[in-house]
Amino acid sequence: MRSILLALCLSVCASQVLAHQMKTAITQVLFNARSGNVEIMHRFYVHDAEHALSKIVGRQIHLLDDAGAQQQFARYVSAHFAMGLGEPKPTSLNFVGQEVDGKFIWVYQELPIPAQLTELWFRFDALQDHWPEQINQINLEGLGKVRSLQFTREHDWQVLRVESQP
Repeated sequence: MRSILLALCLSVCASQVLAHQMKTAITQVLFNARSGNVEIMHRFYVHDAEHALSKIVGRQIHLLDDAGAQQQFARYVSAHFAMGLGEPKPTSLNFVGQEVDGKFIWVYQELPIPAQLTELWFRFDALQDHWPEQINQINLEGLGKVRSLQFTREHDWQVLRVESQP
């Protein structure tokens, strides 16, 4: 009986440890007809962002109490995300800001909704230079059904065809 309880306890502890071992970031690209903008919201675990930024700057970083470090991470994310309109060529995105919310750091960008769009191209390699297993997912909303792309270290540009525009 003790060995069963010990095995059960160990499996629960292992699953909690592994729960954050999967390196993943999620980005929502929302075509918001009310605002007239494409709103881009990147979500990363604070823990992952702190480790990566600490490697970059060569000292321990704590994002919760360091606005400068939050801005530096936001610049890093902005440099590792690209969106192309109709071709795999980065378009200019406006930086909106960043914030820490619980265990996540959010980075916000936007651009006006383009006219006559048939394809959206994306590149998203944030944190993959630090962790080869990092997966970055983009969810596209506001142009028909929600669609997603996943980026691993092996991906460069990927395309989504536009179904309809607001």
